[in-house]
Amino acid sequence: MKREIKTTNDGSKTLFINDLNENYHSHHGALQEAEHVFIKNGLNLINDYEINILELGFGTGLNVLVTINEYLKTDKNHIINYFTLEKYPINESEMNDLAYFELFDNPEFKNIYHKIHQTEWEKETEIVKGFNLKKVECDFFELKSIDLPKINLVYFDCFGARVQPDLWEKPLFEIVSDKMAVNGLLTTYSSKGSVRRILQELNFTVEKKQGPPGKREMINAVKL
Repeated sequence: MKREIKTTNDGSKTLFINDLNENYHSHHGALQEAEHVFIKNGLNLINDYEINILELGFGTGLNVLVTINEYLKTDKNHIINYFTLEKYPINESEMNDLAYFELFDNPEFKNIYHKIHQTEWEKETEIVKGFNLKKVECDFFELKSIDLPKINLVYFDCFGARVQPDLWEKPLFEIVSDKMAVNGLLTTYSSKGSVRRILQELNFTVEKKQGPPGKREMINAVKL
């Protein structure tokens, strides 16, 4: 799939897939969306000492970077194990052009950004002390056969249902649910009624939250 770099309204960049007419992030602001959906309404709601995060999918690596940024703001007396799936990894040229490290004041972020992208797939790597990353190159439905610890937090960041409707139907949510701990949180930018109903059928408590800039609502769902 041909991809090109576009700048979103908050100055951060995203990838655009011409064939699908689809952005990797909101055109209203890639960084704002990531921080609102996955940090404010995700990571900041989890208080466990050891947090196991599952991301679908890795994409440009922005969600990993904002998670590390938030982790480094804390006293770092906890551990994050971050597992992320991606079927179509970006290339080195795209990584360099996105240059997400420029969005952060921390001078170490250039090295961190490159380490996130250059670390081996299928191998767990400590990116910064206490933050472990494992990238898995696979189709999301292959998650069923991947051995993971019980997941406390899911970043459900698949492409929209308009272009990949199968990723927003019950079979994938069942697989994700099976990987989650009781009281685990799933957060997503979507607010589709069909998604809310599926999650409720799977024994989640679903809450509509204020969406990121340009989107009225989003979903938080807690596994009972």
